[in-house]
Amino acid sequence: MEPPDFEAMNFTAEPTAAAHPLCEKWRDASEGSVFHLANIFLFLGFMGGSGFYGLLYLFSFLTLGFFCSTLWAWSDSCTTDSFLWSLALFALCLGQMLHVAYRLRSVSFEKEFNELYNCMFKKLGVSLIHFGEIVACCDGDIHTIEKDHCFAIEGKTAIDKLSVLLSGRIRVTVNGEFLHYIYPFQFLDSPEWDSLRPSEEGVFQVTLQADNPCRFVAWRRKKLYLLFAKHRYIAKIFALVVRNDISEKLYSLNDKAFDNSGHRYDLRLPSYCHIPGTELEKADVFLQVPVQDRRTV
Repeated sequence: MEPPDFEAMNFTAEPTAAAHPLCEKWRDASEGSVFHLANIFLFLGFMGGSGFYGLLYLFSFLTLGFFCSTLWAWSDSCTTDSFLWSLALFALCLGQMLHVAYRLRSVSFEKEFNELYNCMFKKLGVSLIHFGEIVACCDGDIHTIEKDHCFAIEGKTAIDKLSVLLSGRIRVTVNGEFLHYIYPFQFLDSPEWDSLRPSEEGVFQVTLQADNPCRFVAWRRKKLYLLFAKHRYIAKIFALVVRNDISEKLYSLNDKAFDNSGHRYDLRLPSYCHIPGTELEKADVFLQVPVQDRRTV
């Protein structure tokens, strides 16, 4: 058998034209303005905050950034992968932006609920979605009290809700003695609410009477506790605003609390919601505060 003639079989393959142009060298010049604009939009987008408006800001700038990045990649045949990724991310951010805008537009409230949100909940960072849960818990109902009508009567009205005054002014009295006023965006019954456990019942030990036509929103106790069980975040928010309201009411009474010697008393007393009416009259805690014996201090 003769050995093969490798020289006769030797051949050279002619190079075939590539389907895509080869990128063999780095560019000496800088990228175009579209590339830099894309990165500026991405930088601004990642500075977005939280909440619905923060998400809308974030995805709006990301959409613009990836759109510019897609245009830049399309103009260069050597950036096919960059073009596909930029196009995919642009589509995702655009879809997310439209979704957030739709949800933000669908969450709308009446004027008085908007004012309630701006005055009490917005400064605490409560989102519109969570506030929507709060409004849904009261069925979006706003109640009215005519002038000289009572919201609660001491010793008679049961504590079965939590209410916030939206407009008007409420006079608070005990045994006929004036205590203080309740103004818009203050709770009507925060001390009574905080004094009872979920399983307990009680009645008002003060009378709340409207000085002029008033409007308020109210949440039923059982329904609100069900909301707290479902959303622990909302429970913490209500605990904060209710106790802050109580502290403001207590400090408003400092100018009216004196001891037997006529000295102003720093009112830091527990709730008297559970004390019967006769014992409350004996204690007379809202008019005079007995001075403790120095030896017992």
